[in-house]
Amino acid sequence: MDLITSILNTIGSGATAYILANRLRDPQTRPNTLAGFQMAESGAVPFLSKLADRARAEGDTWLAEKLTIHAADEERHGQIFAHGLKQLGKQVKTADELKQAAKSDQSKNSSPFFSKFYRDYEPADLKPEKIDWLVFMASTYILELDASKDFALMATALPHDEQKSRNLSQSILSVAQDETRHAAYLYEAMQRRLPQAEVDALVAEWRKRKIDAMFAMVTDTLQTGGSSRSLVKDGAPTEVNPQTAPQ
Repeated sequence: MDLITSILNTIGSGATAYILANRLRDPQTRPNTLAGFQMAESGAVPFLSKLADRARAEGDTWLAEKLTIHAADEERHGQIFAHGLKQLGKQVKTADELKQAAKSDQSKNSSPFFSKFYRDYEPADLKPEKIDWLVFMASTYILELDASKDFALMATALPHDEQKSRNLSQSILSVAQDETRHAAYLYEAMQRRLPQAEVDALVAEWRKRKIDAMFAMVTDTLQTGGSSRSLVKDGAPTEVNPQTAPQ
């Protein structure tokens, strides 16, 4: 990574981490933030499972096994965030409720982050049956690597003066550790297919895309004041029990 890219990455990453940490620390925005994480983690499971099937069909049993584990981890992460929501007496809205809300607020349907990150790629090009393996590996490597750092910072941002937050903090730290492991296998997967110089170039390309995407997200946040469509509704509150939190 050259000096300018490194500086921009530091600025963008710092701004993103600050925004996410504030949203998680604030009791008013915490439910929506947890819901967003739950939907993202759980939503990745079918994608990764289909990729695992594809890798297996293509004879790459090593990659198929890694993807299967990755999918199982993401499913557990979704359960962790769902449990965090349940502790707050909230739950993610149903698919029908989310679709209805999207119809009434078309301005918030697209993600400025992912639109910028995957620019020049059509949605059909990113389906598990079609996505280029190197595009998947490099883009997801960057996302997993950075997510591991973001989740670790968010875990420390939570207040530790009450049991629910402490439980959630410990669970989010376990998510961060999984993301680090995911990044490691994705990097190895690239090394299995490309010479190191080409791996470095590919990672640098997607790092620059991530920087552009981070600034697009920060700009959107500043313009909208951080507002976003509600993803949650009231659910049945639960008692605090350290033993029941998914890990």
